[in-house]
Amino acid sequence: MKFTELALQGVWLIEPKVFPDARGYFMETYRQELLEQHAGSVAFVQDNESKSVRGVLRGLHYQLPPFAQSKLVRVISGAVLDVAVDVRAGSPTFGKHVAVTLTSENRQQLFIPRGFAHGFLVLSSEAIFAYKVDNVYSPSHERSICFDDPAIGIDWGMSADALLLSEKDRSRAKPLSEAEV
Repeated sequence: MKFTELALQGVWLIEPKVFPDARGYFMETYRQELLEQHAGSVAFVQDNESKSVRGVLRGLHYQLPPFAQSKLVRVISGAVLDVAVDVRAGSPTFGKHVAVTLTSENRQQLFIPRGFAHGFLVLSSEAIFAYKVDNVYSPSHERSICFDDPAIGIDWGMSADALLLSEKDRSRAKPLSEAEV
């Protein structure tokens, strides 16, 4: 596996080695010791999967301590624009973001540490998205930041009226300036 730290400290793009042959392919999607060499100690407790259609935007979500989560995300089928936003109080890159296109073809993964909001937009007709988390979901600790907050300036590459958002993301998301961190 190849690990590349992105512009925000602690966020890693991971490219697995893929071994194709006449039958298909084989790849390791996770090896704890390699992740820990780059990202430090992580103990995943749950795997999640979602299926979404083109234009679905999920996020930007994060959880407050003691239920903050690190995530290791990948696309099983389709393509997404995956975004991580630094919401670590006092961080020199607070409010900055990184965005990468994850696809079933490039098989890249993104490691997002605690202290980041996360979201993704489905670019293909549908996508199956998988992620590991190192803490359980706690509804009372979940927070959302507005996907279109100009203070963050994410270029989603799609017009806002073409996006499909949950009612929760429409009604509860706050601008970064009002985010609890």
